[in-house]
Amino acid sequence: MKNEILEGILPVLPTPFKEDGDVDLEAMERVARFCVDAKASALVFPGVASEYDHLSSWERLSALRIVCQVAGDRVPVICGGGKGEPEEIGTNIRSAQEMGVVAAMVLIPNRFAGDEEGATRFIKSVIEYAPGVDIILQNAPEPIGAGLDASVLARIVESSEAIKYVKEEALPSGLRITAMKNANPDHLIGVIGGGGARYVIDEMKRGAIAAMPAAELTDIHVKMWNAFKRGNEDEARRLYMRTLPLLVIQAIYRMRLTKYALTKRGVLSNDLVRAPLPEFDAFDEAEVCAQLDSLADLIDFAPPKALAL
Repeated sequence: MKNEILEGILPVLPTPFKEDGDVDLEAMERVARFCVDAKASALVFPGVASEYDHLSSWERLSALRIVCQVAGDRVPVICGGGKGEPEEIGTNIRSAQEMGVVAAMVLIPNRFAGDEEGATRFIKSVIEYAPGVDIILQNAPEPIGAGLDASVLARIVESSEAIKYVKEEALPSGLRITAMKNANPDHLIGVIGGGGARYVIDEMKRGAIAAMPAAELTDIHVKMWNAFKRGNEDEARRLYMRTLPLLVIQAIYRMRLTKYALTKRGVLSNDLVRAPLPEFDAFDEAEVCAQLDSLADLIDFAPPKALAL
């Protein structure tokens, strides 16, 4: 699958945990299978939404191995490089390459906010440690990332032909996507939207070739994307409006919402997180359940079939 063009809905998979706090590899298989069955165009792991900064190297690689086994020859896998210095990120990417990933996402750390020269050196150094893999340059807002201006980002892209994609989720993402497309670096394949699919219609209209939402509504996001690509914008907007109330809650509770929704859908068995996130109270749970119930005609709550590994 090397050099396959990435497009469509590319969900970032959460990391499930057991009640004792360990990574749940059986549940990891179920959530990967859920996204494959939902017709995702690729699987992304680990990303920020996977709580990668709360995982050990062994945990990341063990879970990624499961994701790659589930994906098989059906869909490509994108890895996140993680956090740390360039050598550590490059080592993570090389290990993922051995499992068959087709691209690696590299976040520009927030310490390079306003530092174009430093950000450029950082990315080039990562690429030197992990040659031969397509890079997705992730521009996340502060405090997660550097939130660089589009003109700065375009110059960083132009500095290395290994950078094939930009994942733009610094706000306003739409204006940044248009600016990157207007800059049009020769080797850039396209721009990918982020932000939990809360701005996906605007991003698609501006020419984003893919979106990387969290995984709880992958099936609806695929239907939305496909409707837009068929030219049925009205249907895409209808689906978008129906998902938006849940995604507004997801903006606050992030991975906890994703895992809670997947638990209610029968994919996961709990919503445990390691990241320091707010807890749900009874009102939150009732509202999330009401939102999921409102989508019942669009989604299948049955858990995915297990895959023999």
